Amino acid sequence: MRALVFHGPWEMTVEDRPEPVPGPGDALLEIVATGICGSDLHGYTGENGRRHPGQVMGHETVGRVLRDRTGAHRPGTLVTVNPVIGCGGCAACAAGTPQRCPDRRVIGVGREISAAFAERMVAPARNLVPLPEGVPAEIGGLVEPLAVGHHAVRRAALRPQDRVYVVGGGPIGQAVALAARRAGNPGVVVGELDPARRALLTRLGFAAIDPAGPSAAVSSPVAPSATDDPAIPSAGGVVAALGGAADVVIDAVGSARTLQAAFEVSALGARVVLVGMAAPRVEISAYAVSTEERTVIGSFAYGEAEFRDTAAWAGAHAAELEPLIEGRVGLEQAPGTFRALADGTLKASKVLVHPSG
Repeated sequence: MRALVFHGPWEMTVEDRPEPVPGPGDALLEIVATGICGSDLHGYTGENGRRHPGQVMGHETVGRVLRDRTGAHRPGTLVTVNPVIGCGGCAACAAGTPQRCPDRRVIGVGREISAAFAERMVAPARNLVPLPEGVPAEIGGLVEPLAVGHHAVRRAALRPQDRVYVVGGGPIGQAVALAARRAGNPGVVVGELDPARRALLTRLGFAAIDPAGPSAAVSSPVAPSATDDPAIPSAGGVVAALGGAADVVIDAVGSARTLQAAFEVSALGARVVLVGMAAPRVEISAYAVSTEERTVIGSFAYGEAEFRDTAAWAGAHAAELEPLIEGRVGLEQAPGTFRALADGTLKASKVLVHPSG
């Protein structure tokens, strides 16, 4: 089979690799499409150290079952894949939360797993989630990041009356905003530096703020009147957009700078959820946590039920989600696409790699 192989920072090639062989509990999939994740890009550039030379990456995927050795899924079934593999025997796995399993492995991260930037892939049959009948296949490639956003919102224990600010409007920030609306809180404000991403968020129906510069420009899905000032002063621009300090901030970037920004715009007693992983280590103000009684909450991946529920929800909202896909390439174009996304010459939010394309 053909596969996209990572050889080290800024190096990728398309190569012939042996087809993976399914074990007793596995299924063999023909990959339809796989999304390029921000963590893939950070691994590609060497920033996060979570990808390894010789590895086939890719975890935001959709495919068709070629063979299921357990018999649970018929050949031809369209499935998305929960990439988090638990040990199956610990308390976390028994509770359906394999992301908390101390021995978890993650497809696309673990170097020993040949993952989804390839024509075919093996995955545990229990990790396959069939998509609803008639759903466009590409929607399956969005389920994984959407599930990350859903889990982050649940970790925040979001209430309808909460003022919610999302730091970062990339794919995970978009997923968080969609999940907040899904949870009954439509008044989310997203802070994002890139104007193209702000425009996409506006098309999705969210208010998007540029937090940089002397003023914080707001893009809103509601057209302003002739008397509306489109610029909100940066000293409290986020607070002004929200109508008050944030009760919940979800950091979809994950750096010392963005966490500090989360503290600056949030109320005393606020919940701050860290779901972004831009930096492996961050420094925060202890006083901003202790003396102002904020709660800092970690969020990683999702539980099994959250992933399944998100797949069903995505299938029912396919038309709403289609604008998230801003690029499609074949395997041969994928190395150049990784480079362009990483160096900023390509601004697409979510690009899908089609192995047969």
